[in-house]
Amino acid sequence: MCERTVLIVEDELLIRMVLADALFDQGYDVLEAGNVIEAVAIIGQKRVDAVITDVDMPGGFSGLDLLRMMSTNHANVPVIVASGGHQLRQDDMPVGAVFVPKPYSVRGIVSMVGEMICADKRRHA
Repeated sequence: MCERTVLIVEDELLIRMVLADALFDQGYDVLEAGNVIEAVAIIGQKRVDAVITDVDMPGGFSGLDLLRMMSTNHANVPVIVASGGHQLRQDDMPVGAVFVPKPYSVRGIVSMVGEMICADKRRHA
């Protein structure tokens, strides 16, 4: 099994809690942020193996802003970008990021995270 720490960046508390519980139940270490500023602080302090972020966030920065910030020092971290109000194309995001429309299957997201993290670990082994 891969080392697995996942950061969930989601301003909707209920969505964040349900996703965090599902990931925790599958053995993931879960970190949570309610906005991009909190996420950047966490990424600066802790190792993160994958990020799940919403696009629309409070505080003046979006999930896409987070992707741009991560592209400098954390470009190798796989990201799932979710949105109910936006349809993103792959060329709207950096390599390694995947778009998932809301509402999504929590089980599907958990499965995607596992595939992304373990594939990334195999590439860097």
